Amino acid sequence: MQKVWSIDVLRHGETILSHTLRGHLDDALTPKGWQQMQTTIEQVQPYPWQVVFTSPLERCAAFAKKFAAQTNLNCYMDTNFKEMYFGDWEGISIEQIYQQSPELLTNFWQQPSQYTAPNGEYLSDFQSRIQQGLFLVIRKMQMQQHDQALLVTHGGVIKLLSCLAKQRPLDDLLKMQATLGQLYRFKITLDDQQQLQIIEA
Repeated sequence: MQKVWSIDVLRHGETILSHTLRGHLDDALTPKGWQQMQTTIEQVQPYPWQVVFTSPLERCAAFAKKFAAQTNLNCYMDTNFKEMYFGDWEGISIEQIYQQSPELLTNFWQQPSQYTAPNGEYLSDFQSRIQQGLFLVIRKMQMQQHDQALLVTHGGVIKLLSCLAKQRPLDDLLKMQATLGQLYRFKITLDDQQQLQIIEA
């Protein structure tokens, strides 16, 4: 019988730069953003998780580390789970980008597999590092005999996981849901070739 791991993925809450594309910018949560995450987590009782993983960016890691400390769980940071890098668009609002580069923004929104932000990360590279991060998560869970993990990360990561789980084309990425401070559940298995299989829970 195939082994199944459960990974609950929590998106960070509102941040001080929430009106912009943050990407790799390291902005902090607002008090509201912290409360969004806290409220969501408290709805899952008793906590099922045996380990916590997080993006190293403060808007994820600050909450993850505090939660792990409160629940006596190990917390591992992994740079693979950073948000997509938006290059020259980092820290700029969608409205500003649209005013400056309407055609490029529209192309990116409709076909992110073909178009990228100026000097930004290619979607194929983003997918590779997220899958690499997941593979490392599963390996660590195997070693420690864990079945359920909490991953605190970003909207782009959740949208990519949803795309892969639903077996939708990557160009549907930006149509996927990833609400601030909300939890998304996935199940992961490994096939006979040790390739990740992602299923929505």
